[in-house]
Amino acid sequence: MKTEINSDLLYQRLNKEFKIFTGIGFGIFLFLLFFQPFTLNRFDFNNQLLFILGLGGIIFLFTALVRIGLPWLVKKTSLKGIYSFPPPYMSGILIFILNAVAFSFYLRYVGFVDITFYVIFKVAFICLIPPLILRQYDRLEELKQQNEGYIQENKRLQILVDQLREINRNDIITLVSDNGREKLNLPVKDVVMIRSADNYVEILHKEDNLFKKQLLRNTLKHIEQQTTQYASFTRCHRTCIINIHHIESLYRKHHSYWLSVLNYPEQVPVSRQYLIQIKDAIPAE
Repeated sequence: MKTEINSDLLYQRLNKEFKIFTGIGFGIFLFLLFFQPFTLNRFDFNNQLLFILGLGGIIFLFTALVRIGLPWLVKKTSLKGIYSFPPPYMSGILIFILNAVAFSFYLRYVGFVDITFYVIFKVAFICLIPPLILRQYDRLEELKQQNEGYIQENKRLQILVDQLREINRNDIITLVSDNGREKLNLPVKDVVMIRSADNYVEILHKEDNLFKKQLLRNTLKHIEQQTTQYASFTRCHRTCIINIHHIESLYRKHHSYWLSVLNYPEQVPVSRQYLIQIKDAIPAE
């Protein structure tokens, strides 16, 4: 199975690269046909087309040779069977040199073009195009692979976070008053929010699908320290801590942000300083 997958990936890669090589060769053909940088007075129109097609074929041939043929040859002749593709800059240099030499010989001995410094300059300019295009293509492929890696890593981390949240949801949280005399034990999943109320905090929780409120003498800051080990809780306002699993939606009204809580009539304010962490904390649907 693994061999089949690797073969499919190799086939897809070769197919994609051959399309790139063909596109580059055809692009060079069109460039030479329309701009005619070389004098070809010895040929009629049809022969000019064939000659220019040969120049495009040179680009395709040596680009494919360096990008596909050379790696295959190195792999086959390696004693240990260990091979890594040539660095991009080395491939680009080889493609440029081979194309430039082949262009020069083809122009001189097939096209009977006098090789001057100006002709060599034009040859060098044309032969620089394939390596530059391929370098940009390689860079885009690298970025694409990095992006796919980041996506996979993000999914893995999201799974871990969801697992941690699920563990926390099944835990019992103990909220303690400032003097330590009062304690309130509640399932994490049933605590909806904790709000400040003067010298007390108001704990809104669900019991038998009904909302209930209990007061505990303490500050919201101290209560927040007691909730830090539970991923379900996050600060949404200077006066409120919310359990993200009870959030229905986040919306904007006028210049303020608000949270709606499942089956609860009141809206919960969101401060701008906590807006980003609220957006990050809301579970993706």
